Amino acid sequence: MNSEKVIFGFFILLALTLNFGFFIGDIDNIAHHNVYELFAALVVSLIATVLKFGDRTHLGAIFLATSLVADLQLIMAALIWGYAAHISPAGLNSEAVVAIVSFSGGALLANIVSVILLLAETMTVRR
Repeated sequence: MNSEKVIFGFFILLALTLNFGFFIGDIDNIAHHNVYELFAALVVSLIATVLKFGDRTHLGAIFLATSLVADLQLIMAALIWGYAAHISPAGLNSEAVVAIVSFSGGALLANIVSVILLLAETMTVRR
């Protein structure tokens, strides 16, 4: 068993599951979306991105692109949360929560594409 592939797959799947955990729930209800889960999803997504830098294949480039999209979406969600919670006079209202969850939904879609690519690559590997 290749431990590098295990770690790579682990972080891709963990990024997807953390992002899904944050995304699920009423889109405008802040009680359904935990800030620490968003932070964990962002950190794991960034780690997954770093792990994808070594692959020089075409599929590796697509893996990296999906990861960069997820990172950008999660960073935007975190920035909106920080602005709404600490700077905006309106505070963390339902409009801000909808924007945050929408950006995490985009990251979720990118993570799903990444997992589909991982499954496709796994199915094509010959022993």
